[in-house]
Amino acid sequence: MSNDFLEINLKSIDNKVKFSATSRSNPEVVIDYFPPFGTGEGYTSLELLLFSFSSCVCSTMAIILRNQMQRNISSLHAKAKGYVKEEHPKALSKIELELFIESSDTQETDVEKTLVALENKLCPVWAMIKGNVLVETKFSIIG
Repeated sequence: MSNDFLEINLKSIDNKVKFSATSRSNPEVVIDYFPPFGTGEGYTSLELLLFSFSSCVCSTMAIILRNQMQRNISSLHAKAKGYVKEEHPKALSKIELELFIESSDTQETDVEKTLVALENKLCPVWAMIKGNVLVETKFSIIG
């Protein structure tokens, strides 16, 4: 895979709006929509965006805390809630991201500094939504 582009394959798999998506040799992801347009048997596109945003934040945070700050991170857990606009396009207006960091030596200031760096220069998904979606973060450090 080249570092300057990403490639996916998307294929319809029913007579509604259910699709199969793959990239590289990874397992398939099923994308669908709520009835009556879809069957509800897959993730919606906005759910996938929340997955992408949350995993981008958590993976980059793990790299910074573990490798640059030399913190012991046992696990990271995130919950995200996306608020959908009432008017079309039914885009997200706000994301509430809650992070749970299991660590014996991470301080609040470590996480706060990391979140600033993520928002301003390190998380590509955050960069794409910034200015379009209000993002509110909160975190807990579990020692």
